[in-house]
Amino acid sequence: MESTETPSDGHAEVRIVAASPEVARRVAEILRHCFAATEQRSYPAGPDGGTRLDLTVDTGRAAEPARSWLETSRSAEDGDRQQ
Repeated sequence: MESTETPSDGHAEVRIVAASPEVARRVAEILRHCFAATEQRSYPAGPDGGTRLDLTVDTGRAAEPARSWLETSRSAEDGDRQQ
């Protein structure tokens, strides 16, 4: 059963669906280089095969280049709200 809870502030739930477990793990590894993350949880993606990998990332503990991107996107959001 899937969780319907909203992650705590500053966190994001990420779901990766790929044809193979190796591809899903590579994407998760890239995310871990940018953000602090929980241990991944792996599941079958569906009846046709594939892998679904879920993890939680902490955007408050971002590394470069994610930190720069997050700061830029926050500035853009603030500008949009003021208009």
